[in-house]
Amino acid sequence: MSGVDKKLVRAWVRQYAGPAKRAALPVVAIGCFSTLVGIGQAWFLASTIGRLLVGYEQSVPGLIGAFAALSLLRAICLFAQEHYAARAGVKSRERLRRSALNSVFNVGPALLRRQHSAEIAALLVDRIEALDGYFARWLPASMTWMVFPAIVLVAVLAVDARAALILAICGALVPVAQAVFGIGAALASRNQFLAMVRLQARFLDRVRGIATIVLSNATDAEAASLARSADELRRRTVRILRVAFFSSAAIDVAMVVAIILIVLTQGHFIHLVTGVQDQPSTGHVRPSPHFAQTLFALFLVPEFFAPFRGLALAYQDRAQAAGAAEAMHGLDGESSEGAQDAANAVVPGPLMVEAQHLGYRWADDRPAVFDDISFTVQPGETLLLDGPSGAGKSTLIELILGFIRPDHGAILFNGEDIATMRGADIARHLAWIGQKPVIFAGTLRDNLLFARPDANQAELDEAIKASAVDAFLQDLPMGLDTEIGEGGFGLSGGQAQRVAIARAYLKDAPLLLLDEPTAHLDPDTERSIIAALHDLSKGRTVILSSHSAAMQAFATKRLCLGPSPSETKPSASTIRVGSEVPA
Repeated sequence: MSGVDKKLVRAWVRQYAGPAKRAALPVVAIGCFSTLVGIGQAWFLASTIGRLLVGYEQSVPGLIGAFAALSLLRAICLFAQEHYAARAGVKSRERLRRSALNSVFNVGPALLRRQHSAEIAALLVDRIEALDGYFARWLPASMTWMVFPAIVLVAVLAVDARAALILAICGALVPVAQAVFGIGAALASRNQFLAMVRLQARFLDRVRGIATIVLSNATDAEAASLARSADELRRRTVRILRVAFFSSAAIDVAMVVAIILIVLTQGHFIHLVTGVQDQPSTGHVRPSPHFAQTLFALFLVPEFFAPFRGLALAYQDRAQAAGAAEAMHGLDGESSEGAQDAANAVVPGPLMVEAQHLGYRWADDRPAVFDDISFTVQPGETLLLDGPSGAGKSTLIELILGFIRPDHGAILFNGEDIATMRGADIARHLAWIGQKPVIFAGTLRDNLLFARPDANQAELDEAIKASAVDAFLQDLPMGLDTEIGEGGFGLSGGQAQRVAIARAYLKDAPLLLLDEPTAHLDPDTERSIIAALHDLSKGRTVILSSHSAAMQAFATKRLCLGPSPSETKPSASTIRVGSEVPA
């Protein structure tokens, strides 16, 4: 990982791991208690075996009872530990996903210019879901991997100093091996997720363009290409498992070495006596005086290495956090800085929109879309953005929507710079109707209420009537409860535009942005849409972009963009780029 990546990961950990660590504290506390219970189990088991070997059977039932009770108690501890770890993971992922969604909403559609939609979906679903291990396993393991072995080491030290020294030396070698294999695991995990994102993006693109693929007779070639991408993902996944196997094997080797050394350093702690005075041909086993203590130390070897194993198994989850930090940084890259609280935002009402010396270019090596635009639009006025395709009309609308930021200048809502406002606050002031409204898979009612889910039936009926949705509502088999397919499948272009107009009526925002709302419609449908938009625009601030002469007719002001401004209508005042619209 580069230095920049490490800084990103550290910043991400500071932001999100703090609350997650607090949520993991019950897991740590229960784990400490479980370790103490495990030490008690080892002692009672070692004592039971020692007493049986020396013939003190009368005290064995009590020891076995104590061991059984501690075993039950430890099972309860392990269950509680898993429960609280899972709950901490769920809460942390909910918080992270909410933050990621807010970042996506703040940046807006401009995010799609630098990230594929499949990559964003993979972050919000797969990558954040994969962080369950980071929050539920890695964070608790990283908080306890030194504490739990230290507790076990103290217990062993109390009965056998040599065994404690062996455990300490073998345990100290484990992090070295983990660091070596951990670097490979992090790199393999990152490459595996990139391969998965590429496969998702390719698959999504091919699903969207399935008709083109079939008509081009390219189905076999695309299927083979997807198969190669899937095989690459498989190979990268297997590589992660291989690294994880070696990491786990290093702990197993250290544990076996510790057991062997403890046994060898204790000498003959079990003696086989081949005969006694009364029965010379009979043999029996006689433990050494320190047998129970040595057996206790041996039983605690797996307990000592268990936290290291847990940390090793969760190390891949830490690698997922590094990838999430990079992806989250990509979402936050253009989010609004210094945005004010919603409580301090401009309250929606009659809205005056003002632009002051706006300039914007898409890239440093490309010419400016426009360099000095100023205008003012009062409530009740309609500003027409006029100019040829590519003159910057849609770019200016995106600036007003807050999706992109101007290189210089400002856009003001009632004197308030929208650069100081959050995306949600900007959205409260406006309604937008574009060339092709977004219709979601679901019922017509759900699509209408998307703009204002809390609208009552009377308000919904009023919007349906005002937008002329009722003109085709009776033709639908189930009325408002008719299921609409993805992308508006089942509705014509004009019907989809009426749904968009009904949403704008329901939202009742003071600013109306219209971007080619009648494009690709037949003349009769265009006239009906224009009539509905004319009613909707009454008393509102309207900014319109359209090549349609009929749509341009009810503009009260005109802003000419591009080198060849269109002819001015007598009813509209003309504003050249670089001049200010008269109030």
